[in-house]
Amino acid sequence: MQKNNVDFFKEITTIFNSNIPFVVFRKPNENEVTAFCQKTDELFELKSFDQSGFIFAPFYKNELKIIFPIKECNVFTIKGAKDFDVSKEKTTLKSTSNKSEELNHISIVKKAVEFIKNDKAKKIVLSRKEILESDGIDLIDSLKKMLNKYKNAFVYVWFHPKIGLWMGATPECLITIKNNNLKTMALAGTQKFNGSLDVIWKDKELHEQQFVTDYIVENIEDKLIEIKTEGPFTVQAGSLLHLRTDISGTLKSSNLLENLINSLHPTPAICGIPKDVATTYILKNEEYMRTYYAGYLGELNMDDSTNIYVNLRCMSIKNNTAEIYVGGGITSESIPEKEWLETVSKTEIMKSVL
Repeated sequence: MQKNNVDFFKEITTIFNSNIPFVVFRKPNENEVTAFCQKTDELFELKSFDQSGFIFAPFYKNELKIIFPIKECNVFTIKGAKDFDVSKEKTTLKSTSNKSEELNHISIVKKAVEFIKNDKAKKIVLSRKEILESDGIDLIDSLKKMLNKYKNAFVYVWFHPKIGLWMGATPECLITIKNNNLKTMALAGTQKFNGSLDVIWKDKELHEQQFVTDYIVENIEDKLIEIKTEGPFTVQAGSLLHLRTDISGTLKSSNLLENLINSLHPTPAICGIPKDVATTYILKNEEYMRTYYAGYLGELNMDDSTNIYVNLRCMSIKNNTAEIYVGGGITSESIPEKEWLETVSKTEIMKSVL
């Protein structure tokens, strides 16, 4: 069902206030905003990748994968929207981060660099979360701000009363499949956007991006009739720039979705290389659980296509407290202090919409 802008956001507000599970999302470079709203507050666990609906999956594979089954949802959309009116009132934010957290993250990165230099890994992605206290977070305003600011990202707000509220604007596609044609990407390397895409990338970022590209190609090429890569090229994601290589091909069979997702997730862009070594290292050293940060989400088997994205540039919200999740790829060339500053830059994307 298609609605006008005012009715659409009024409906979302009513649903949220009623404690009913829902997701609102817009795919990159599109102008249609879609809402899936469950008819009950039941928590549906994904049982099979043959199901249809909206999937919300965690970083660690053994944790709960959730689906809003299409048959259990009401779906409505708005089309043609470019920019949305938002409140002019500013939210007061107070970060709980302090100098000790900075020093702790730098210390963890130093330890990882030494681990990598001892030939135990090629890359490890380390993350942290920053907690912000607010005098009042307006969910609809934050959603509108994300839609206005990040048109080339997958923008979403996801809620289930038994899990919580998440929102984000991720630049990374995990997998798109339509008519047996697959598209994915290798996204790695970060620097601030200063008005131009014509920038110079250092060896650290170039090597990191190549690690990710090689890993993805090696892990999916046996499932494709042919595989094609384009890039790397520079792309903008809000106030940041990244290096991206597009990867595409034709599937050998139509029943490879689960196999492909398990091969790709977690990608080296959010985990590291080798995958098992990096995952174990993250679990032992990050000092918190990622839960749904760096997991994946999106449309599963909808209208003969699947569009799933990596859950980056995201935060979870409870009452008036936001937890922003950020990370960075660590290699033998990483400078710990610069890695900390990169995470600081990444927090600004989510802070700007609160």
